[in-house]
Parts: sequence; C-alpha cells; structure tokens
Amino acid sequence: MRSVDLFRLLTLAAIWGASFIFMRVVAPVLGALWTAEIRVGLAGAAMLLFMTMRGKPMQFGQHWRHYLVLGTMNSALPFALYAYAALTIPAGYAAILNATSPLWGALVGALLLGERLSARKLAGLAAGIAGVSLLVRLGPAELTPQVLLAALACAMAALCYALAGVYSKRKSGNVAAPQMATGSQVAAALVLLPFLPLAPMRAEPTTTVLLCAALLALLCSAVAYFIYFRLIADIGPTRALTVTFLIPLFALGWGALFLGETITAGMMAGAALVIAATWLVVVQPPSVGNEARRQGSA
Repeated sequence: MRSVDLFRLLTLAAIWGASFIFMRVVAPVLGALWTAEIRVGLAGAAMLLFMTMRGKPMQFGQHWRHYLVLGTMNSALPFALYAYAALTIPAGYAAILNATSPLWGALVGALLLGERLSARKLAGLAAGIAGVSLLVRLGPAELTPQVLLAALACAMAALCYALAGVYSKRKSGNVAAPQMATGSQVAAALVLLPFLPLAPMRAEPTTTVLLCAALLALLCSAVAYFIYFRLIADIGPTRALTVTFLIPLFALGWGALFLGETITAGMMAGAALVIAATWLVVVQPPSVGNEARRQGSA
C-alpha cells in the first residue's frame, strides 16, 4: 500500500471514529431523526454542489431507484439508528458494534448471493458474536433494557450496511461511485423528511451542538464518502474495508479524550474480538488470493 493510501485510510478511520462523538453531542439535543436528517441533508447538498461544479451529471431520472434504495439502506436507516443508540451508550461502544458490518455482510452474502461460508468466515462470525456479547455484558454502560435496545439498534444499522452492499453488487454496478455517494445522500434526506414532525427536537440547540452537527454532515459524510470511494478506486473494496478495524480504536480514543468516557477491560476485550472477527471475514489468506488469481487467468 502506498503511503498516500495509508494516510487516506488513517484519515478516514479518524473521521468516522469522530462521527460517533459528534452523535453523542448532537442526538440528545436534536433527537435521532433530526440528527440523521441534518447529517444527510447538509452532506447531500454539499456533495451535489461539488458534483455540479465538476460538471458531473447525476442522472436522477435514470438512477433514482438505486439512489433511493441505497440512500435508505446505507444512510437514512443506519444513521437514524446510530443516533438513537447515541442517546444511551458511549461512542466507543457504538463504534465497536459498527465494526460488525462485515460479519453481517458475510452472512447476508451467504443467504442472498449464495456465497460460501468458509471455516475462516464461520470462525469470524463466532468471534464477532462472542465479542459483542462480552461488550454488552462487561461494557461501561449498565446492562438495562434501554442499553440492550441501543445495542440492537447498532446491530440493525450494521445489518442495513450489509444489505446495501448486497444490493450494490446486484443492481447498481452501472452507476459511478461519486454519483452514487451523492445521490444516496440526497435520497436519504428525502426519505427522512416526512417523519420529522413525528419527532420534534428535544431541546434548543447550542452553538456547540450546531457546529458538531455541521461537522457530522460535511466532514463525516460528504468528505468521508469521497475519501472512501477514492480508496476503493485506488486499492480495491476489500483493502478499503480494513478501515473497519481502525474506527473503534479512534472512537474509543476520541470518546475518552473529549467526552471523558470510560474504557474498561471488558470493552477492550470485546473490541479485540470484534476486530479479529472482522479480519477473519474481510482479509483473505495469501493462498486463497493466489488461487483465485490463477483461476481467473486460466
């Protein structure tokens, strides 16, 4: 991996790790739905402006179904679910649960795409379940029904990412990545908009809350998506997914530094198991990669 790609990978992990901090600040004031709506709405507007300035057509009439499906599954639902979880559980806690996304991806791929669940992937799934169980039982948050609901919301958000990945593989390969990133954010904002009257803001936002909301949208969504899709183009989707290993570490650090969140031994053990599980699922052993290349060139 080139040094510039490694720098982008670390930058992306730091940004997405910070997103859980911003949600912990914003969601208790604005509520889950308003937090998600401001995130995707501002991000979509900024990305749309960028695409217009670059002369990149969005082709909404042709691709609106793809934008709508991915906007819902990859942004609207998971962002709202993570914002809901941020009302209860620490940022690092949610980030560790977010790291289970590739595990869900392996399971959904096996069920819907017929992908083989190798012994390595099954071991990863088992380790991931053990890590999440350890985190929920021994994490910094007291085990209450509300904490369990928040953890379930994070798990459902991770499942949404997996389903969005399956849809992308099957249906949206003909849409360029920057257009998909932008169109999905615009669509996500439209999906959430009708539900906002059902969930009014919880309190009057302060300057700090508004600043964190803007950073959540412009930095953690708009900038982050462009970095991520550039990484996919340069180093491939599998290697780009290794950012998942790093996000919990940054989130734990940011949470301890800026929010005074506690990092317990049980939390670190759960994080280690989840990261190891993700590595087992995402990273192919060299022999498998070499065999696949030999078969592809035959």
